Amino acid sequence: MTEEPEEIRLLLIEDSDDDAVLVVNRLRRSGLRVDYERVETADAMCAALARGSPDIVISDNGMPAFNAEAALQLLRDTGLDVPFIVVSGQIGEESATALMRAGAHDFVLKDKLARLGPAVQRELREARDRQERRRTEAALRTSEERFRLVAENLQDVLFRFRPGPAPVLEYISPAIAAMTGLSPEELYEQPELLFGTMDPDDREVMRRSWQSPPGSPLTVRWSRPDGTRACAEQRLVAVYDAGVPIAVEGLLRDITAQVDAAEQRRELERQLHQAERLDSLGQLAGGVAHDFNNLLGVISGYTAFVLDELGPAHPCRPDLENIDDAARRATALTRQLLIFSRLQPSQPEMVDLNAVVGQIERLLRRTIGEDIEFSIDIEPDLDFVTIDPSRLEQIIMNLVVNARAAMPEGGRLVIRTARVDDLPATAIGAVPRSARYVCLAVADTGCGMDEEVQRRAFEPFFTTRSTGQGSGLGLATVYGAVQEASGAITVDSAPGAGTRIAVYLPAADRPAPTTETDSGTGDTGRGHGERVLVVEDDDDIRTITRRVLTRGGYEVSDASTREEALRLIRDDALSFDLLLSDVIMPGMPVLEFIQTVLGARPSLHIVFMSGYTADSDRRLPDGVPIVNKPFSGATLLHQIHTTLHSGAC
Repeated sequence: MTEEPEEIRLLLIEDSDDDAVLVVNRLRRSGLRVDYERVETADAMCAALARGSPDIVISDNGMPAFNAEAALQLLRDTGLDVPFIVVSGQIGEESATALMRAGAHDFVLKDKLARLGPAVQRELREARDRQERRRTEAALRTSEERFRLVAENLQDVLFRFRPGPAPVLEYISPAIAAMTGLSPEELYEQPELLFGTMDPDDREVMRRSWQSPPGSPLTVRWSRPDGTRACAEQRLVAVYDAGVPIAVEGLLRDITAQVDAAEQRRELERQLHQAERLDSLGQLAGGVAHDFNNLLGVISGYTAFVLDELGPAHPCRPDLENIDDAARRATALTRQLLIFSRLQPSQPEMVDLNAVVGQIERLLRRTIGEDIEFSIDIEPDLDFVTIDPSRLEQIIMNLVVNARAAMPEGGRLVIRTARVDDLPATAIGAVPRSARYVCLAVADTGCGMDEEVQRRAFEPFFTTRSTGQGSGLGLATVYGAVQEASGAITVDSAPGAGTRIAVYLPAADRPAPTTETDSGTGDTGRGHGERVLVVEDDDDIRTITRRVLTRGGYEVSDASTREEALRLIRDDALSFDLLLSDVIMPGMPVLEFIQTVLGARPSLHIVFMSGYTADSDRRLPDGVPIVNKPFSGATLLHQIHTTLHSGAC
């Protein structure tokens, strides 16, 4: 199949029809399909150019009114890149040279028109090449402009780096200034400045990555111009020439927000884990507390019975009093565990701080050990404070235990109490404005704490001790108890210089002296034959309770289950003035039990006993009294007497 001849649009500037036909025929014989227009004046040439750009212009130079030089100038004025060839019968060398300098692409003598076809074909090819280059350059300029617009407005940093003996940062986008405070111009001059903004641990890794790009993203840390820390993710690709790496191109993306969000998520997960641990601790505490308080009730009950039988001078009385005191302290420890687990509310009251310190001094000395020099410095006549007594004991005990742990080789530990008129500036906590405060300070000569440990000292489960040596709950418990009492706390410590932790509690007015009857330990009000039904599934507690009430002047029946109790209540042959029942028992739920009892005997008084109530007490009707186990006989009798004479069920 023969290839179709190339067709060209020719603008022929010629005043001779014969010469024009001669030129066109020569081009056609050269294999060109020619569509031409002949003009012979400047105006005609302008009109032809206005109608469309030709592929080539061929001009005679010997016309009387219009010559090749004028035609060439006219073509240049239009800005068209069209090949211009001069065809002349004769032309001097000087004139030909001038035309070539003016922009003519070639000249051909009319007696040598055989050169015309090849010359036109050559100039057409070169014109197409020039047009292609211009299109390529225009596309490149457009692409570069688009890249510049994207790079200058992109928050990510784009860069190109050429390593080697003379490393060169060939490009870095303006976004680097927002990230590091360094302009591209500064970095072009000194690329090393970029590494100076990085975290010292990341600098060498970053340098190596620019020499040999890693296969995976690299996270590096930065210092922003305002001093804040930032994180960036770097992605790199190597640029090769003939299989040899010559440069790296990369992107730096600020991922600070994502890193912060991930840290917050981890912190929330940690807090959730802590909450789950506390919940597990609470469940364990609740299960243990119920049975443990029952055991303490048995110990306290029988101890009280024996003490009642012994005279004040009996040689065994101090031993029994120590047993009773130990049971009381065990009861307080159980309550502390329940309070910490948020299973039992605290019970604030007016407390003499000096008295509490004095009461537990013997226990503290046994806890501290003989290798610690221990002293107590008490300021007399301190104001009272409002706090749960067991919580105050817990504060003192935890601070002392922590101080002891900080002195494994021995040392000195001092507890001080004092009256304070103002709080230190470093005190943390929500203390209400008060004219005076009471301070409890525990100071040791132990290993001390650095700033980071001090900052985290009150976090739950944070501990500097080895695994199994500490729960991390000691100071967290102290802080929670101080906050609960509207107090504040300070830590003064340094590595190797010991630690002083001071607790500040708002001072309260001294309470009015209480009578024995008010405290529930004197005249509790004996019974006068009122009938009491005791419902308790623990045999020992049921026996002790029955014995206390019987000795207190009451007639007592008992039941080990709620179902048995309901049978007795429904028995028309029996009548009861008061029902005394444990809260947590197998079988019928407590609320259903209450409703059933009151449905059968609406006027029956009810008192509950509890070693650990969990959520049960919140399901009890308002006004139903609860006696916390283990209880003393005096406390129980006082509550029974009060309820029977209150006029309410």
